[in-house]
Amino acid sequence: MKILLADDHSLVRDTLALFLQTEGGFEVVCVDTLQAALAAIVEQGGFDLIVLDYAMPGMDGLTGLQGAMKVAPGTPIALLSGSIARETVDKAIAMGAAGFVPKTLPPKSMITALRFMIAGETYLPLDYLRSREEEEKGQELLSRRELQVLRGLCEGKSNKEIAIDMGLQEVTIKLHVKTLSKKLNARNRTHAAMIARDRSII
Repeated sequence: MKILLADDHSLVRDTLALFLQTEGGFEVVCVDTLQAALAAIVEQGGFDLIVLDYAMPGMDGLTGLQGAMKVAPGTPIALLSGSIARETVDKAIAMGAAGFVPKTLPPKSMITALRFMIAGETYLPLDYLRSREEEEKGQELLSRRELQVLRGLCEGKSNKEIAIDMGLQEVTIKLHVKTLSKKLNARNRTHAAMIARDRSII
């Protein structure tokens, strides 16, 4: 199996490539920019999987992913990153990316993930799936109005300001704050806002 690994951090790139070659039995071609990756795709071709560092030179967000997909149609392309927003991962998957691989993934799990994507499956780390599940559960847990109130809390608004925005009485907002805080196991309104941000409920 032949992999194109594009990452501008030489230590990460070389260490990962060596492990994939010795432990995974992969043939690995290494480059350090998107431009070099595109050139390798055109000149060499025949890659079973392309792995692109999301933050390397030339990527420009998901524009680089889109460019690589045009040059290598039908070839699985995954994003590699130390840190990436969940919304970005969602967009990448929607665009047709084969998956997202964190640089913190244990070596053996990395091999499993790459083989999984080469087989035509979509790979997402367990932590990512768990956090997305928590987000969905949080949204299901709260009513539409409670979510609106929670959004106001996250924006730092007072109960009175939220009441004006929603066209409700302030006492009604206080009741919603109390109810949503209980559902989220939050100690107070500030804690509720923190939980909402941590779980990406809002």
